[in-house]
Amino acid sequence: MPSISNDNSHAKKNACPVCKKTSADDYKPFCSKRCADVDLNRWLTAGYTVPAAEDDSEGVELDEGNG
Repeated sequence: MPSISNDNSHAKKNACPVCKKTSADDYKPFCSKRCADVDLNRWLTAGYTVPAAEDDSEGVELDEGNG
């Protein structure tokens, strides 16, 4: 007999990333067009950022074999 679990991971998996309501099939992973538009606006206005590593090669000359 399969065990019944009270795990809420399925509910979290289907939650809207903006407002945390249950996502709608028409707007997955969002719950509505409004939340999809809010998320798009955050991307377009740099509300979200992806961390980047500093480039340590600045000022270093590379030997390209032209010698």
